[in-house]
Amino acid sequence: GGNCQFPLTELAVKEIMSSGGAEDDIPQAERKTVTDFCYLLDKSKQLFNGLRDLPQYGQKQWQSYFGRTFDVYTKLWKFQQQHRQVLDNRYGLKRWQIGEIASKIGQLYYHYYLRTSETSYLNEAFSFYSAIRQRSYYSQVNKEDRPELVVKKLRYYARFIVVCLLLNKMDVVKDLVKELSDEIEDYTHRFNTEDQVEWNLVLQEVAAFIEADPVMVLNDDNTIVITSNRLSETGAPLLEQGMIVGQLALADALIIGNCNNQVKFSELTIDMFRMLQALEREPMNLASQMNKPGMQESTEKPARRENPHKYLLYKPTFSQLYTFLAASFKELPANSVLLIYLSATGVFPSGRSDSEGPYDFGGVLTNMSCCHTYLYPFTRKPLFIIVDSSNSVAYKNFTNLFGQPLVCLLSPTAYPKALQACAEDCGRSVRITSEKSTGTLPSC
Repeated sequence: GGNCQFPLTELAVKEIMSSGGAEDDIPQAERKTVTDFCYLLDKSKQLFNGLRDLPQYGQKQWQSYFGRTFDVYTKLWKFQQQHRQVLDNRYGLKRWQIGEIASKIGQLYYHYYLRTSETSYLNEAFSFYSAIRQRSYYSQVNKEDRPELVVKKLRYYARFIVVCLLLNKMDVVKDLVKELSDEIEDYTHRFNTEDQVEWNLVLQEVAAFIEADPVMVLNDDNTIVITSNRLSETGAPLLEQGMIVGQLALADALIIGNCNNQVKFSELTIDMFRMLQALEREPMNLASQMNKPGMQESTEKPARRENPHKYLLYKPTFSQLYTFLAASFKELPANSVLLIYLSATGVFPSGRSDSEGPYDFGGVLTNMSCCHTYLYPFTRKPLFIIVDSSNSVAYKNFTNLFGQPLVCLLSPTAYPKALQACAEDCGRSVRITSEKSTGTLPSC
């Protein structure tokens, strides 16, 4: 039991329920419960699998589809709660299957956060992932001789770790890493699989990530405090005298990570991780400020987004980078700024030219191109560029062709001696510098 056929047929329902007793003895109401559950489960899988076909860029095409997916998963979650006993007896519902539904809902909230930049959805993802762990939904998976189920459990741990990292829940992260390590050891011991090296690499990546971040300071009573890069309600800097507010607002950002050998976990480098949080406010209680995604009536206005929208691009090809840039540029509202954060390995010119044009200063590396002149068309609107690279000076003479506001913030290309000494003393410049990534400043 416990497996819906797709598409659902009368024969499939009879087959599912046959293990629960004679099919003729099953009351009609219970038969309908199983049929309805199978329909919702199949529909949810259909919609979830369709998410990967949605365009990753653009802010409008995906919203209605996400809304329908949330609706079906909300109904499915409530349905299995209300009819648990019937589904246990007649369908053979297992706890890992409940965990899979909860995990999918957690993934939905996480991806909605990525699409909207609303940090409160991270809390919702954390709630579902945490419930899976607290209720031990995956605890019986290891007793079944099915490696694919164990992989589901391992992937759940990896996703939970990412959410906890983004919420700066480092104590939980360390517990999860220990549990994941034990699960991987058991998995590789029981099954002779080809992905053993890949899962060990996941452990190495998260261990390096934890070592590199977050920044920790000692409180007055010598207790360790983990600092957040996000903007808190009380932490906003005061405006300088005479400064005018509201002329331009940061609306969209591209955060690009393309350094060689940099600390990363999943597709999030340490530079991308720090920068994305710098563009966010601290999460709030979602229930108190807005409805669930896609739940609003068509006549209601969507909740105001407090954080600028952003795209996270890990080692994009030039074509991908240009596509996302064009989408952001096209949808940029009036009186708004597009921010581009580019953390990439420097590429230096092979020779010296008398003309010293823009092509002669080199640039930073994308997967297919190293020149920075591709950004010129996007200076038709206000642009803020941050270059974190060993060749950031290539952007020093970036030409403002259209007279729009333009700022280029460039990282240092060498460490001052005082900072080098600081890095050696506190051991925090570490991995990023030693692995020749960029001119990123140490964390001490």
